[in-house]
Amino acid sequence: MAQGPGIALLIIIGLGSGIMSGMFGIGGGIIIVPALVYLMGFSQHEAIGTSLAILLPPVGLGAVLEYYRHGNVDLRSAIIVALGLFLGAWLASSVANRVAEAFMRLAFGVFVTVMGVLIILNTLKKYPLH
Repeated sequence: MAQGPGIALLIIIGLGSGIMSGMFGIGGGIIIVPALVYLMGFSQHEAIGTSLAILLPPVGLGAVLEYYRHGNVDLRSAIIVALGLFLGAWLASSVANRVAEAFMRLAFGVFVTVMGVLIILNTLKKYPLH
């Protein structure tokens, strides 16, 4: 268990990922996993497992309630996707725990980079800079 500055840093990671989750719908893979690896010294596997444990109980409950209050939650779609998420996460974690850490870090980096490039290109198509 983290102690001293580690606890403060974990609180900051939690607050930061909560803010990003509420604003952009991101948190676990994009914020928490890299923060645990690079700021707290977790292994890639440990960071992923810990991130999943963090997200399991709340899964943004406060944000979901607020979005629901404003009529911005499609519960039927959420349940269907959650079932797929449950199955997909279970299958992928079974594979991931058998893969070398270096490959996991590389795959994660490639994924985040590709997603970032796609978001930038899509945004530039909609909102040209000229």
